[in-house]
Amino acid sequence: MFYLPRSQLQNESSLSTEDLSAVDWPARFRELAASARHPALQQYYQAGVPAGSTAMADVPMVALDFETTGLDPQQGGIVSIGLVPLTLARISCAGAAHWIVRPRARLSHESIVVHGITHSDIAAAPDISKVLDDLLAQLAGRVVVAHHRSIERRFLNNALLTRLGEGIEFPVIDTMALAYRFRHEPGFWQRLRGRKPDSVRLADCRRRYHLPFYRPHHAQTDALACAELLQAQIAHHFSPQTPVSDLWC
Repeated sequence: MFYLPRSQLQNESSLSTEDLSAVDWPARFRELAASARHPALQQYYQAGVPAGSTAMADVPMVALDFETTGLDPQQGGIVSIGLVPLTLARISCAGAAHWIVRPRARLSHESIVVHGITHSDIAAAPDISKVLDDLLAQLAGRVVVAHHRSIERRFLNNALLTRLGEGIEFPVIDTMALAYRFRHEPGFWQRLRGRKPDSVRLADCRRRYHLPFYRPHHAQTDALACAELLQAQIAHHFSPQTPVSDLWC
């Protein structure tokens, strides 16, 4: 996860008001399965997604996290991918995966400082196109879970557009968007005294649920952290019978 500056997080307020149930994802996947040209994308869409009415307790999910060269998918690229399959009842660490991939964009000094992946680390790494079949196979049939979904959606879409000539669409349960739903908003007098809204950064969200601290900026660890956070959010704020369409977007 590329951790956003606090100032930029303040500009993400639209996440809290976005319509999270506007897309009929099963229908959209059927359309995309018919129009996709690349075999791996065809297979991904043909696997489908659960119906929107499916209870969260029955939804197969996969927490996904990218480390990137920056925040702009048009100028940057993915340098590492971490994923962890999960359900509400279980996190499958045995099914976790992690890849370091070589971006087409140069690593920025800032990104190296953040995630510690250097030019020598990526020198012999494959292009993301070489791991695409395995990545899409891991995502197939599962709902993606991410913290700040625009990073995973936009970077993966742009990576496929530049390599395959076609992008990718997928539903996401965004733990940051859920955090916006339930974060404490200070009242008038609290704001006068300098109290700010609760942070929606991954580590801060986890702390509020008494989840342990994990060293950040490793894609696989951040994916695991995101998976655990979702389980905590569901346990505290929703029923396991909540339809997935109430949470995905």
